[in-house]
Amino acid sequence: MELKGEIRNVIFRSEETGYTVIDLKCEDGVFTVVGTMPPVSEGQMLRVEGDFKTRSMYGRQFTAENVFIGSPSRLDGIVKFLSSGLIKGLGPVTAQAITDRYGVDTLEKMKYPVEIAKVKGISLKRATEFCLGFSKLQKMQAAVMFLQKLGITIGLSLKIYRVYGDSAEERVRRNPYSLVDDVDGIGFHTADRIAGELGVARDSDYRICAAVTYILKEASLKSGHNFLPENELVPAVVALLRSDSDETDRRVRDNIEDMLLLGDLVRYDTGECVALLTRQNYNTEKSIARRLIALQAEAADFRVDVDGEVARFEKEAGFALHPNQREAVRAAVENGLQIVTGGPGTGKTTIVKCILHVFRNLGQRVALCAPTGRAAKRLSAATGEEAKTIHRLLDLNWRDGGGRFGFNSERKLPLDVLIVDEVSMVDEYVFNALLCALERGSRLVLVGDKDQLASVGAGNVLSDLIKCGKFPVSELTQIYRQSEDSKIVVNAHRINRGEMPDLDNRSSDFFFEEKEDAESIARTTADLVTRRLPNFLKVPPMEIQVLCPMKRGSAGTINLNRILQDKLNPPSRDKKEAKQGDVLFREGDKVMQTQNNYQQEWVQTSGAVMEAGTGVFNGDIGIIQSIDPQKMQFTVRFDDDKVAVYQYSDIEQLAPAYAVTIHKSQGCEFDAVVIALDANYMLQTRNLLYTAVTRAKKIVVIVGAKKTVAKMIRNNETARRYSLLLNLIEDECAKEVF
Repeated sequence: MELKGEIRNVIFRSEETGYTVIDLKCEDGVFTVVGTMPPVSEGQMLRVEGDFKTRSMYGRQFTAENVFIGSPSRLDGIVKFLSSGLIKGLGPVTAQAITDRYGVDTLEKMKYPVEIAKVKGISLKRATEFCLGFSKLQKMQAAVMFLQKLGITIGLSLKIYRVYGDSAEERVRRNPYSLVDDVDGIGFHTADRIAGELGVARDSDYRICAAVTYILKEASLKSGHNFLPENELVPAVVALLRSDSDETDRRVRDNIEDMLLLGDLVRYDTGECVALLTRQNYNTEKSIARRLIALQAEAADFRVDVDGEVARFEKEAGFALHPNQREAVRAAVENGLQIVTGGPGTGKTTIVKCILHVFRNLGQRVALCAPTGRAAKRLSAATGEEAKTIHRLLDLNWRDGGGRFGFNSERKLPLDVLIVDEVSMVDEYVFNALLCALERGSRLVLVGDKDQLASVGAGNVLSDLIKCGKFPVSELTQIYRQSEDSKIVVNAHRINRGEMPDLDNRSSDFFFEEKEDAESIARTTADLVTRRLPNFLKVPPMEIQVLCPMKRGSAGTINLNRILQDKLNPPSRDKKEAKQGDVLFREGDKVMQTQNNYQQEWVQTSGAVMEAGTGVFNGDIGIIQSIDPQKMQFTVRFDDDKVAVYQYSDIEQLAPAYAVTIHKSQGCEFDAVVIALDANYMLQTRNLLYTAVTRAKKIVVIVGAKKTVAKMIRNNETARRYSLLLNLIEDECAKEVF
């Protein structure tokens, strides 16, 4: 369906996303049109393709799928357009003066500064600025309309324009496959369709190179790989190209050789396979290896009575450290890099507190950080010291169209010692950024549980650093008295050793509900969260977290979120709603951020102090405080008290969080956890169950079958992640020798 008319009113527009609400005057009436659009103004002519939709809160609206912009036809429309604010510095009085002089030819004259400078009161300099602004706007609208004709949505068209600017059309025509590398949200299949529209040959070298890059990127994003063996990469590229022939195989290999010569790819013989990886991934791992070796070699030498400092800490704390804890503290003081690993209840937090005590007494500048807001908040509560997220510590900001860390290889963190908790969650990109920001001679203490699931992002940092054998590792194995009575801790260690946990339900914090089928698991889980556990624990249901191995199925997160939302936050006239696809969001809903958004602004109030910043990250959990249908916004308060305002067009970044996957729960800790253990999940592994159990502080309930638990414990296989970090650390060590 199509509407054509003049824009009478711009009701709302998000400059960040392009989401716009306008009143459009057509021949048969005025209609409200919503959708993602380029910058538009009152007075402009518009043709939109889409359909009418009736929403309970907003009534009948036309949802635009495609938008085609025309020039204003009436003189008052031209004045409104020029003075809309889209051209910087051009206000209503000046716009009226220009239009009075040139009439219907005004927009044509806006191409020539000399002509505009003839208008009384406008200097040649101002005229030039106006004309440049007009030209830029025209080029943006033209580029977006060109991209629309290729079947690209308005939202992606605006993204492309932000990346390529005025050269968008030329860049896309020359090589549409460059979009795969340059624009987030465009994968190979989208670029391939655009290339088909532009008539690019199916055997184009551009197409083959883009397929190589895409396969490597997908391996990193979905499986955490930093490289792929050549004998895996080539067949995957051939399959993606859908041309299984000897000639295609040869062409792929030839293009890989070209990409190696140009420096886009790197080949590395690991001894086990021939690895191929992007130059960026290689440089990241190379940087990590080099900086770690330098940290170890350049650490300042302290002359300190560690035993005396530990004794003072023990006296203040009122308890004695275990010998291996004392040794871990000594190692952290003596070494440039120290790794401390151990399961739940082994005293990792005690070690951190003692290390802090020693370095503070030495007059050292010490900081604490963790990968997520929840983990940082928990670390602060446990130590009594401020702990920041890694992104906040590095002063993440958004300038000049890209995310930047304020502290980096040029501007170093003003620290002598940095302690990082929950290191198993840290991917190689963030870890490298952290290392780049450390001053020479500073110390780094890494704390984490090596048996938990690997990071969501690429790499396997903690595991690789332990495996390489080049850095000192303190492994804590002693379970301390206060944890010996906790079946959560005892059973977590039993699972980790490959033993069945105690499922007799005789403890006060570890319970098991035997259920065979997925429907029974779902019903029991919902009953535990909404009725039984709140009565038993005297806590609100919202504080009970459901964890699932998978999203799909009756006992997966999608279905359980629907059930729990209906029970815990039912519809009400007092609660506004917003919908994204099949997911309905309601004021009061528990939600999780599902992707890193470095641009998202937030404010955080602590007492009388208000702080503002940018960046909300994958795994952050919060509550929808309000939904504003008029402004098309919703507000979320996260667990670390950050409050962020989202546009409706950003709602896809959030997911209901009454139930979350075990992978998404990494780094989180909850008072009460219910694990819905569906036997249908394919990847049933020991460390998946171990990670789920160790998320609970006070109580955990497993709902499922004993045979499922046994099967997971028997399966100690972990998905291998391809990484060169071990090899590159060896290479750096060899350089030191020679």
